[in-house]
Amino acid sequence: MHLPYLLLDIDGVLIPFPAADGTTPPTHVHHTVLPTGRPPDKPVDVWLDPNHGDVLTALLASGLITPVWCTSWREDATTIIGALLGLPRFPHLDLPRARITTSHPDGYLWKRDYVDRWLGSAPAVWIDDDFTTLDHTWAAERTAHGAPTMLVQPDPYHGLQLSHLTEVREWLGSQSAAA
Repeated sequence: MHLPYLLLDIDGVLIPFPAADGTTPPTHVHHTVLPTGRPPDKPVDVWLDPNHGDVLTALLASGLITPVWCTSWREDATTIIGALLGLPRFPHLDLPRARITTSHPDGYLWKRDYVDRWLGSAPAVWIDDDFTTLDHTWAAERTAHGAPTMLVQPDPYHGLQLSHLTEVREWLGSQSAAA
């Protein structure tokens, strides 16, 4: 059996969205970055929690999970965000540049069809802030059909919390015990 994949989103997960008053969590540090393809005079402001690098690296070092970026940041996930957090390099799912006006054009997260095809029957933990009830149903159905799937949905204004990663570790422990 393949190790579970860790599908990791960035916006709303590692980079929380600013609150209505423009504030971000006090744990996060401001960075100005230039994603691939952006004009040099149009950098992007991001806020990252420097502790995420250590906690995620420790999770990856456990040998219980295989990381893959699942974000529209594509390669910049590793070269910009991962680098700022001190994460090891890992691949990204090659998501299309979808022309959509909502992240739920069919009632569920637009990435899901691509993720489903890519995963096949592999187990997975998917961390994203934008799941719907239909995504949770999909995960339950995958699990019922022998492809254990855990969805973790951080609040997009607070981002990934230590408690989320504790849940992931516990789930991974239960999966390895069941194997």
